[in-house]
Amino acid sequence: MSHARSDSPLASLIMNNLPSNQKHPWLLPALSGVLIGTSYIPFPPWASLFCFVPLWMFWQRQASLKNVFLGGLLTSFIFTVIGFNWVTYLLHEFAGLDWPFAVIGMVAFGLLAHLFVPVAGVLWFLGQRRFQWSERLSLGLMALITTLCEAYSLTLFDWNFGYSWYGSNVPIYHWAEVVGFSGLSAATLMTNLPLYYAWQNRQQRSGPILLAAVVSGFLLLNLSGMWLKHRLPTPDAHVTALLVQGNVGSSDKLAAELGKGYPKAIIKTYTDLTDKALASTPKKIDFALWPETAFPALLGESFMSRDYPVLLSSFLKDRQLALVTGSYSIDLPSRKVTNSLFVLDQNGEIVPPHYSKTILLAFGEYIPGETLFPQIRDWLPATGQFARGEGPTTLLKLNGYSMGAQICYESLFPKFTRSLAELGAQFIVNATNDSWYGTWEEPYQHMYMTLARGVEFRRPVLRSTNTGISAVSLASGEILQRSPLHEEWAGVYDVPYLKNPPATFYQRWFWLVPSLLWGSFAVLFGAGFISARKASKA
Repeated sequence: MSHARSDSPLASLIMNNLPSNQKHPWLLPALSGVLIGTSYIPFPPWASLFCFVPLWMFWQRQASLKNVFLGGLLTSFIFTVIGFNWVTYLLHEFAGLDWPFAVIGMVAFGLLAHLFVPVAGVLWFLGQRRFQWSERLSLGLMALITTLCEAYSLTLFDWNFGYSWYGSNVPIYHWAEVVGFSGLSAATLMTNLPLYYAWQNRQQRSGPILLAAVVSGFLLLNLSGMWLKHRLPTPDAHVTALLVQGNVGSSDKLAAELGKGYPKAIIKTYTDLTDKALASTPKKIDFALWPETAFPALLGESFMSRDYPVLLSSFLKDRQLALVTGSYSIDLPSRKVTNSLFVLDQNGEIVPPHYSKTILLAFGEYIPGETLFPQIRDWLPATGQFARGEGPTTLLKLNGYSMGAQICYESLFPKFTRSLAELGAQFIVNATNDSWYGTWEEPYQHMYMTLARGVEFRRPVLRSTNTGISAVSLASGEILQRSPLHEEWAGVYDVPYLKNPPATFYQRWFWLVPSLLWGSFAVLFGAGFISARKASKA
């Protein structure tokens, strides 16, 4: 059977069952794009379980590789424009492009950002044409190839279809402690397959039965998700933390970083907010948490005699307040600047070790390929040139607390946080600055993706950002008070945690879902290969 041949059994079946009016076949991939785009944070996942069905229907009807690719590209372009249009603001605010050029950049991003969709279609189509898969095998491999391509796609913002369940507080998200949000994403995509069959067979008895089975399974997973939450062990300790959000404008931060002023004003913003919060609460604060690069000067043992570190140290000592803050430092071997997270005790002394950001932002903190082609630096001289940290190899320590450190979008990578959990982190501290993304979509997406790590490894996450959203999530996934966007703010949190948190199933069996996906693909592909060989010998 080949979709390139109109006389094949499946092609005949499809052609015989197509509606007579096929003047607008491209509406199907466009519809998938709309369904996907409007099912991701901050939207509810209303169509996540069937969003790929229209695209797959379109692919099944094609006899041209070009149309398969273009259909997938249309889908990915539309959902990228809907779900990630904050890139336009980013290009204007961060890259300094005028709005017309920022829009052009967004169009380019929409075409290139999620090529996993058209690539999946191309791989499936080429395999179908080569091996003449049966209808059921073809559809199964289409779903698996799409899922695998999504799981291993290269994106600047490593999102997946699992986060939306958390974003809408649907209890199924608790299964992330078993399979991770990447596993939930794979399950979400694979559920499109039975719903595809249910739609194709909607006039037959099997269609409604299959739909009922999917709905029943979904309800059961949500009920069991609530059970997973309620079976969590009772915390045996707590920490009282003060989160501070300075709302320092990007231009002021950049000026301070370039030595053109504002560092004293920025420090005053954070100290004033901290003082105001201390005066308004009767609670004893165990430590304050300031955002990524909140302290606008170099920190480290060799810099503590300089004016601004002395100012900070005196502030903390006078108030007997410990602090975890983002700052800059210097990597001595390379003499490059680092984006770091420091702990200072209640006497204003640095508590070693500090942590330096490991997963750097491409074109913001480094230029990809620069080590191989140094001349790229001449083309992009304004791009940061930061030293890379040693990874999640140690924990931050303070008064008996063992804290896992994340800086900004390092939180998007489960493997990174797994390493912190393996080291025995009792809770996670995340310092972020995403001030150049605006107030629509990205702050919500980034927040849920960060706090999701706490569900996977059942540890609290304390997240302080420059412009919002700052918040704390508990090991149960419950999100406590959230800060407003683009406002100065400070909040005090009592955070329960376990002194010795047990490893979750996902932590112990981190590679289970990828193994199952690749194993299933190998079995199905192998069956198709053997079937094709038998057919060729017949």
